[in-house]
Amino acid sequence: MAAIRLALIAGGTSGEREVSLKGAAEVARALEGGRYEVVRYDPATDLARLANDAPSLDAAFILLHGLHGEDGTMQGFLDLLGIPYQGSGVLGSALAMDKNLAKTLYRLHGLPVAAWEMARPADRQDPDRLLSRLRLPLVIKPVRQGSSIGMSLVREAEQLGPALGTAFAHDSEVMVEEFIHGREITVGVLGNRELEPLPVVEIIPDSRFEFFDYQAKYQPGASREICPADIDDRLRDRAWQYALAAHRALQLRGYSRTDMIIAGDELYLLETNTIPGMTPTSLLPQAAAAAGYSFAALLDRLIELALEER
Repeated sequence: MAAIRLALIAGGTSGEREVSLKGAAEVARALEGGRYEVVRYDPATDLARLANDAPSLDAAFILLHGLHGEDGTMQGFLDLLGIPYQGSGVLGSALAMDKNLAKTLYRLHGLPVAAWEMARPADRQDPDRLLSRLRLPLVIKPVRQGSSIGMSLVREAEQLGPALGTAFAHDSEVMVEEFIHGREITVGVLGNRELEPLPVVEIIPDSRFEFFDYQAKYQPGASREICPADIDDRLRDRAWQYALAAHRALQLRGYSRTDMIIAGDELYLLETNTIPGMTPTSLLPQAAAAAGYSFAALLDRLIELALEER
């Protein structure tokens, strides 16, 4: 049987470029030999070469995070080229990338979320409008960034203006959300039409970090993960239910990972990732390993799902 000629697309131009390249190195290593012939492409330099090579490619594995990769842009390009790829299409990718639209859809589907408002540029100088509608502490998020880039936790009113300035430096749209203190968990989902929830992972940042920010995510030893999470079956089942509902509400396929907060007996959805981190120790591969998938087997499954949709 001929090897599957696979385009591994990583790098790109977003602020998460280095995270993407590190993940791609692990994916390429896991796919070496046997079933795949892996060809690397960096959208920052290789889009013309990818288009030229399209007729000889069987599938693509997108390992881009952030703008121009996780937001439907690359997915649309591959659709035009006729190359199947793992994960969600243009619509689902764009919806999940926009935190405001995603939360609106969560709420329309009866899923619990923290109260939030969209900021205006003028709020940087006069944040009273936001402070009258939301209770401190607040989380400030650029709407279309990942890995907590440009994100701040605001505990005092005077911190809000500068935090908004930081977020607006990364995006023209900024969300202000009430902070919910609790345990952070994440739930992966695999599948196209038949969906499989993966074991729940709890994320525990080191006490140096107020929340799971960029440094807590990627600095070795800055956080620890427990998989399966130490939660009761009732809460686990509800987390699974919410992750599946979020996946469907956002029109996703292939796989996703939805982050949540446990506050007392309640669960609140934070966001859904359509291209989660992909190293053997990343959150979704950890959950897949607990479900019996080796890292290589998880990659095989994602590529199978891409070809199935073709």
